[in-house]
Amino acid sequence: MGLNSDEVEIKGAWVMVNGRMTEDDASRRINSLIKTELEHVATSKDGWEQLYRDTQDGRYWEWFHPQSEMQGGGPPALRVISREVAEDKYRLA
Repeated sequence: MGLNSDEVEIKGAWVMVNGRMTEDDASRRINSLIKTELEHVATSKDGWEQLYRDTQDGRYWEWFHPQSEMQGGGPPALRVISREVAEDKYRLA
């Protein structure tokens, strides 16, 4: 369930199943990737975004909540960001 080299963004969603709000497959995949495939590098100053590095190809992935107005920040998403953006935003050495 690793990342494909052509993937640049994964967006999760919350869906209603049997009357309960639950994570969709993309959200579950994101949670699995950050636990097993990606290395945590840094957290944004406000704590709402996190930077990860793909241990296979070195790409930087940013974990964020595109629907931040929702309860708990809404469902998660991952997107590739350039090394330059990562260094600037997360103050990498």
